[in-house]
Amino acid sequence: MTERSTLRLTAAALPRLRERGEVAVPDYDRSAITAGIAHVGVGGFHRAHQAKAIDDLLRAGLARDWGIVGIGLMPGDAAMRDALAAQDHLYTLVEKRGETDLQARVIGSIVDYLFAPEDPGVVLERLADPAIRIVSLTVTEGGYNINQVTGEFMLDDPHVAHDLGSGLPETVFGYITAALRLRRERGIRPFTVMSCDNLQDNGVVARRAILTFARAKDPELADWIGAHVAFPNSMVDRITPVTTDADRAALADGFGVEDAWPVVAEPFFQWVLQDTFTDGRPPYEEAGVQVVTDVTPYELMKLRLLNSSHQGLCYFGALMGYHYAHDATMNPLVSRLLLEYMEREAGPTLRPIPGIDLEVYRPQLIERFSNPAIGDTVARLCAESSDRIPKWLLPVVREQLEHPDPQVALSAAIVASWARYAEGVDEQGRPIDVVDRLKERVMAAAARQGEDPLAFLRDEELFDDLADRPAFTGPYLRALGLLHEVGAEKTLEAVLADLP
Repeated sequence: MTERSTLRLTAAALPRLRERGEVAVPDYDRSAITAGIAHVGVGGFHRAHQAKAIDDLLRAGLARDWGIVGIGLMPGDAAMRDALAAQDHLYTLVEKRGETDLQARVIGSIVDYLFAPEDPGVVLERLADPAIRIVSLTVTEGGYNINQVTGEFMLDDPHVAHDLGSGLPETVFGYITAALRLRRERGIRPFTVMSCDNLQDNGVVARRAILTFARAKDPELADWIGAHVAFPNSMVDRITPVTTDADRAALADGFGVEDAWPVVAEPFFQWVLQDTFTDGRPPYEEAGVQVVTDVTPYELMKLRLLNSSHQGLCYFGALMGYHYAHDATMNPLVSRLLLEYMEREAGPTLRPIPGIDLEVYRPQLIERFSNPAIGDTVARLCAESSDRIPKWLLPVVREQLEHPDPQVALSAAIVASWARYAEGVDEQGRPIDVVDRLKERVMAAAARQGEDPLAFLRDEELFDDLADRPAFTGPYLRALGLLHEVGAEKTLEAVLADLP
């Protein structure tokens, strides 16, 4: 592609972009679209996934009353509000099929965006609007305020405690509960709460969080929510790296579009959704969504194969000095670690998955991770490990430990690589920026490993009793010792050589 004059993305620019024919633009009348979905947590993944699916439906002449109003609760969400508002809530989705094979389309399914800290009352009224029939969530794995070990919602969180008092809410739990109260008082049917986060049984988790909060606030209201509100489970999958300035420049140079916050993604798209809704839903199946009665087999597959494999490659990759996930995956030791882990340890814990051939799925994951056009960073995959490892990898470990001959050597090596990574310096002596809500805690534990090799595992909130399980601590200590003595690459060689 050659460099050309750029057009700032706005509704007024769509006719010109349509004439150029290089970027697919909405062919529907956005002024006729009404919001039926309120989405909390509008980031890259939501815009590459759920909002893309609604845009597909709108382009097919469907779901005209299922547009999306975004809602930002966190102070940092003001940036998204400003970027979208300046572009009439349009943005560009770029699918990267290869380093030179890019496809761009303008997404028009987000019709409004509300920044809650600016006016909580406006957000509450929008959530109470009868037109809103789904409230969907991508608030990250840690956003559900669930204790990692007990599985219980934490009422002592200071923001939750604020919302349990009087006044306007701050948290997603406070907003949803307050909005449902308004709808009940006004005789309006409740909305569905649809979690789209990378959590096993994400609908169950969302239900537990909302009901626990509501019961502490108003037991009668909690009973009503429990009886009338649907919380479907879902499994979502699309690699969506953080947008960079290089992505913005490539969009401007290659397609002539100036977009303050485009989103990039791989071509692969999967969404499996439980068909249980309070007040209707869009015809998601017309957008390639698998609408099923039981999501569990699919979500276990994704969490224990894809998500856990991301953790398998990222810490070893970071310690070896890789910046991008595709470079780390193309190291034959890393790719073999992932394939062996998926087949030997995670695979036996899965249930039958209708329509999925794991012999195809496993190598397909390696191909996806190896796509250099995505530019997914190792650092992104390493972030928020204290939320991810306990939910994705450790369930595999616990299930394996129930068997007489547990296969946990590779899982143990992955946990050991996290423990080594949390020391905050790579093998070249360069500092590692550990991004984690429990950063100080995990780094302090990692710092004690010289005097107590099991110090990292002794955090029972994260690891329960794993520090007392020799079947796990044996391979864990071997991998951790090797990581300190010979480095990540030699550790992988040794761990893989040990496999029967």
